[in-house]
Amino acid sequence: MTTDLIPPLKDHSEATLDAAFADVLAQARQAAAAPDKEAFRLDWLGRKQGRLKLIGDAWLKAAPPEARKLIGQRFNQLKEQIEGYLAEGSAAKTASLSLDITLPGERPRIGAEHPLVQTMNEVVAVFQRMGYSVGIGPEVETDFYNFESLNFPPNHPARDTQDTLVIADQEGKPLRERLLMRTHTSPVQIRTMEQQAPPVRIVIPGKVHRNDAADATHSPVFHQVEGLCVDTNITFSDLKGTLGHAMKAFFGSSVKTRFFPSFFPFTEPSADVQISCIFCNGKGCRKCKHSGWIELLGCGMVDPAVFEAVNQKRIAAGLDPAYDPKKISGFAFGMGVDRIAMMKYGISDIGLLYSGDVRFLEQFA
Repeated sequence: MTTDLIPPLKDHSEATLDAAFADVLAQARQAAAAPDKEAFRLDWLGRKQGRLKLIGDAWLKAAPPEARKLIGQRFNQLKEQIEGYLAEGSAAKTASLSLDITLPGERPRIGAEHPLVQTMNEVVAVFQRMGYSVGIGPEVETDFYNFESLNFPPNHPARDTQDTLVIADQEGKPLRERLLMRTHTSPVQIRTMEQQAPPVRIVIPGKVHRNDAADATHSPVFHQVEGLCVDTNITFSDLKGTLGHAMKAFFGSSVKTRFFPSFFPFTEPSADVQISCIFCNGKGCRKCKHSGWIELLGCGMVDPAVFEAVNQKRIAAGLDPAYDPKKISGFAFGMGVDRIAMMKYGISDIGLLYSGDVRFLEQFA
């Protein structure tokens, strides 16, 4: 483009300026009617050779000082009108596209739930149908909620069974206030009881962290579903009936359960729960080590010391100590979601669940 497109001004009277700018505006209006809006933008608003740039150089910069105000006012109005033509063209194009019902639609790509999410939702749904609500809590916890309130006093040997990932630079804090990555979802049980008086029926799905070496069956990150039931006259029979029904609902009506004595600091008595092998119907196979049974979860009656820790926190918060072990009782249970998913889908390496390999995940879509 050359300056030949920009004729010189004969004089700087207002009449001459009005006529010159009106002529330029008419040319811009005609050019804006063309379908190629990008060409219009470059021709008129280009930073180096656009017509507005040339008009500014030829008319505004070269004008005597006393005429620059009059030219500047008209120049700014011209620029706004040209930008308006460009905006109107873009808006009209957008509107015509949005209203064109003849255009083919785009089918959205609907993703599929990760097998861990599928499994966790299915387990949670079983307990929701039994009247349990769902609770969630932070993955970064204090030592108090993760250990102390759950009857893991300092230096208790049971702490060693949960190799904990701790947050850096916590040494200056009291032990109960130090931050760590939760090793189980049990802290949500304590947080729920602090805020809610009995009865409580809650199931807690979530991610947990332990300093485990990764292999085919272990991962430093894994998932749990825990449950808590607290009310008057809750017995071990209620626990057995609840878990027996849940296992049948999840694995099928032919599944049997059996309980063996175990130890957990926060329950007493405690038990490990086995289900009859879902692969061989209890006859014995390689997956159940020819025993006919598969160990699946842990459970027990809530230790009175846990209720006492909850009452102390409720009193400190100005609430009534509603968890009197002489009046109420409860049970708790917990299971690993990853292991259940591996059983359900025949997965031999837990690392596949965390690899992000789309080829693997597409099998479950």
